[in-house]
Amino acid sequence: MNINKICFFSFIVITFLILFNSLVLESKTTNELNIYSGRKSFLIEPLINEFKKNNKEIKINIITGKEDAFIERLKLEGVNTKADILLTTDVARLTRAKKNNLFRKVDSEILEKNIPLKFRSKENDWFGLSVRSRPIIYSNERVNVNKLNNYESLSDEIWKSKICMRSSNNVYNQSLISYMILNLGEKKTEKWIRELVKNFSRKPSGGDRDQIRAIASGQCDITVANTYYLANMLVSKNEKDRKAAKKVAVFWPNQNTFGAHINLSGAGIIKYTKNYKNAVLFLEFLSSKIGQEIYTKKINEYSIRNDVKPSKIVTKFGEFKAYDLNLEEIGKEINKSIKLSSKHGWR
Repeated sequence: MNINKICFFSFIVITFLILFNSLVLESKTTNELNIYSGRKSFLIEPLINEFKKNNKEIKINIITGKEDAFIERLKLEGVNTKADILLTTDVARLTRAKKNNLFRKVDSEILEKNIPLKFRSKENDWFGLSVRSRPIIYSNERVNVNKLNNYESLSDEIWKSKICMRSSNNVYNQSLISYMILNLGEKKTEKWIRELVKNFSRKPSGGDRDQIRAIASGQCDITVANTYYLANMLVSKNEKDRKAAKKVAVFWPNQNTFGAHINLSGAGIIKYTKNYKNAVLFLEFLSSKIGQEIYTKKINEYSIRNDVKPSKIVTKFGEFKAYDLNLEEIGKEINKSIKLSSKHGWR
């Protein structure tokens, strides 16, 4: 056998082995879906359980944790990552993951049909899956609702020592500040932050539920918080939380201007996914009417779809005009919002 035949034979064998190994690897991952989730497991499990009813052959593995940590982990893992989907609780993290080139573009007519353009990236590499509203929440015992107006008015002297807020280190408030920058401009937003901080009744601490509890206990009169926290407190098994939630009410700000601030929970498919088809199938399910009804009825968030109504408890908060521009823009202003809040003591 001459050298050319040996080389050709070796080439055939090596090619066969590469193809065989690829098929073996693919067979190991074809029926899997690996999710990094910023949402707690008890919130995502109802969605997974419903999805598995018609997709029993797909094994779903989920790891929950902090989204920023997942973003760093994905950057380090690179092509070796086992993750297929990153689920986040806000648009800022979606934007951050996109900036780090972690997502891949998704071609899905179902996703494009189900999810309005304002709730997904222009390149279709991340998708909003539920709407989270963040209105003003106030004491229904001590605050005259007629004196409430908009987010801007929270900096008025009338609210001196009456406002409690969670830290600006939290991405929900960073997104709120970004919304203000987009609508008021950077200079007016900076002035708003400077005056707002003067109205704080205490140093920012705790989460949204803690702000509601603080109002109920008389530590402050007003906060800004996500409605699903309030809704879940109203139906909580914890009697103290139910009682606290009943002492506050929702006020929808900026109804005559640019609409109340909203955010998104969402997801993107990882650039180096090994289970692309399964990942697309899962996102399509999350955007479906059945998936969206789970978001509204069991998690008390708002749907991205017009044909899915809020839960009964959320419906009681009333209808409202929401910010109507593409939410991707909010994520682009996050760095500015962090600098402004830090500069003026909202920490």
